[in-house]
Amino acid sequence: MEGTRLARREDSDRCGDLCREALAELQEARGGPLFVRRETGLIAKALLRPGGLDRLLADARRRTLLGTVDDSVVGMVMGRLDEVGETKLGIIDALYVEAGARGVGVGGALLDGLVTWFTTSGCRGVDISALPGDRATKNLLEASGFKARLITMHRTLG
Repeated sequence: MEGTRLARREDSDRCGDLCREALAELQEARGGPLFVRRETGLIAKALLRPGGLDRLLADARRRTLLGTVDDSVVGMVMGRLDEVGETKLGIIDALYVEAGARGVGVGGALLDGLVTWFTTSGCRGVDISALPGDRATKNLLEASGFKARLITMHRTLG
């Protein structure tokens, strides 16, 4: 049975493992290497440093949830509150579920849990990035009520 829970200090090693798996998958995706360096770099560095999860957990503007199947941690989502003028926007910095645990509701449960926190925190909307060609992620996000708000175009030089 799948579920979600708040990350705890003792989850540091498991979160680091999930982060490494996610980064390896992103390196193989179209647009992934630049995405890793530019958009996910700070979160990844924090998770892969000793005590990094502790610092993220101590920040009241951030939330880390873990997805479980039969009490085994198989995924995580990390989000933060962003002040945009006089309103708040929820930003999902990372969402990852191990390949073997996909398709059973873990990703949707993680998204729902974080969106609930954003809602109770007064956010007016939620943003998350998806790589081009990643149809599985786009399907999950669309099934959870997300729609494209901005498309970033890129041209490689040199």
